[in-house]
Amino acid sequence: MTGRELVKKAVLFQGPERTPRNLPEPWGTDFLHVAIGPNPDFKPKVEGEDEWGCIWEKVDADKTMGQVKGHPLKDYALLDNFKFPDYKLDSRYVKIKNDIEGNKEQKFVLVNVQFSLIHRLEYLRGHEQAWMDPYLYPEELGKLLDRLADIVIGSIDKLSEMGVDGIMAYDDWGLQDRPILSPEMFNKYFQPRYKRVYQHAHKKGMLTFLHSCGYIIDLLPGFIDAGLNVIQMDQQENMGVENLSRRFGGKICFWSPVDIQKTMITGSLDDIRKYARNLVKMLGKFNGGFIAQWYESSEAVGHSKEKIDAMSEAFTRP
Repeated sequence: MTGRELVKKAVLFQGPERTPRNLPEPWGTDFLHVAIGPNPDFKPKVEGEDEWGCIWEKVDADKTMGQVKGHPLKDYALLDNFKFPDYKLDSRYVKIKNDIEGNKEQKFVLVNVQFSLIHRLEYLRGHEQAWMDPYLYPEELGKLLDRLADIVIGSIDKLSEMGVDGIMAYDDWGLQDRPILSPEMFNKYFQPRYKRVYQHAHKKGMLTFLHSCGYIIDLLPGFIDAGLNVIQMDQQENMGVENLSRRFGGKICFWSPVDIQKTMITGSLDDIRKYARNLVKMLGKFNGGFIAQWYESSEAVGHSKEKIDAMSEAFTRP
C-alpha cells in the first residue's frame, strides 16, 4: 500500500496492512506535510506584527514562538471593520501545488490550515477577554468564530482543487487534569464551528486532523460528533490508554507518540518499547485506528535519540 492508502485505511478503520507512521529518519513517514503559505505582499507596520495584526514578542534565546502582547481586537467595536487576512490568494498555494505534483511516492497529503479557534481568539482578543467573551459578549464571540470558520472553509475550497487528502489544525484544549473549559461551554460555542468546517471538508473529499494537548477526554464526544477523523495527542497517560481505547476506539483515529511528558522522560528503553506496542495494540485494534508519531521538538523536552529510536523501532517492528 502507498502512504496515502495506509493512512486512509487506518483513519477509516478499513484494515491497513501495517500501522501508518510519521517518524524521523531512518524510520520514515507516510505523510507529505505542506502548509498554506504567507501573503508575499504583507509588510508589518511594526516589529513582530503578523498578518492578523497581532504583535509577538519573545525574549533572547527563546526557542518558542513567543507570546502575543498586542491584541488587535481587544474591543469588539472594531469587529465589523476588522481586516482579516485573505486566504483565498492564489500565491499562498503555489508551494502546495508544486509539492503535490512532486509526490511520486503517493504519500498522504496533509495541509496545515489556519483553523485554531481558541488560540486565534486569545491572540486577537487577549487571554482574559477571550475567556470572558462567552459570558459578556456571546453574540460578538459567535460572529468572530463564524468568521474564522469561513476563512478555513475558503481554504478548503482552494485545496480541494489540488488533490489534498486531509487538513490539519492545532488547538490545545486541555490542562494536565481537565479541559480548559466545560464540555457544555465547548459544545455551545466552539463545537458547531468545528462541525461546519469538518462537514465541508468531508464534502470536498478530505479527512480532518486536529492536534490538542492535555486532558481532553471530556471533549472528544463533541469532536467526534463534529466529524473529526483524527486526534493527534502527545499525552495519553493522564487519560489512560485503555480508557481511551474503551471509550473511543473505533470512533476516532489516534495519532500519537509515546507519552512525551512521562514515559518518554522517565521510562527505560524497555518501558518505552512496551508503551509503544501497547498504543498499537489498544488503539489500533479496530481494523485500524492508530498512527505512530514522534515529537519533533524532541530537544526542547529532553527526548534522547536513543529513546526516539527505541520508540520508532517498537512502532515499526512490533
